[in-house]
Parts: sequence; structure tokens; C-alpha cells
Amino acid sequence: MEPDELVRSQAQELRRGTVVVACLTLLKQPQYGYALLETLNDAGVPVDGNTLYPLLRRLEKQGLLASEWNTDESRPRKFYKTSPEGLTVCAGLVREWQALVTSMSELTKETP
Repeated sequence: MEPDELVRSQAQELRRGTVVVACLTLLKQPQYGYALLETLNDAGVPVDGNTLYPLLRRLEKQGLLASEWNTDESRPRKFYKTSPEGLTVCAGLVREWQALVTSMSELTKETP
């Protein structure tokens, strides 16, 4: 396997858990799936629909997201929002993420 290919593969693994934190954070304001997908991609968190929609269903099943159908427009859309329990979990995950970033920054710091 080529080095670039290995980097892409490993980077995908690195991003996997960050998508959960990003979704819980972004869904503090209700959004439907496709809008969330675009927001994530625009923010530099690449994810495709085949990954995002099962994740949203899993987070909802775990009680971290709530959903509601909006049928006001011609095309019904399912809106997701972080639940109160999801907000608590999100805060804990953000703390963990920040601690990990600090640790990794220290570990990867170039020595003069």
C-alpha cells in the first residue's frame, strides 16, 4: 500500500469518533440530515450519507438525539436535535477531546 493511501486510511480512522462529537455539537440546533451532511463537509469533517444516516439512527436509539418530522413543506424532512442526555454526553466528549488534543500536541511537539 502506498504511503498516501495509508495516510488516507488512517485519517479516516482518526475522524470516525470526531463525527459523533461534531453531530452532537451541531445538532444543538435542529437540522435535517442532508443539511447536517453539508455543514460537516463544509467544516472539513468529511462524511458521506451512508455513514451519517446510520450514525444518526444509532445516536437516536441511544437517547442522545431526538427527531421530529417536519411536513410543512412539500417534501417531509426528519429533523434531529441533541437531547438533554446528549448535551451531557457531548460536554463530556468535548472535555475528553480537548484533553486528547493537549496530550497529542505535547507528544508530537518538535524538539529543537
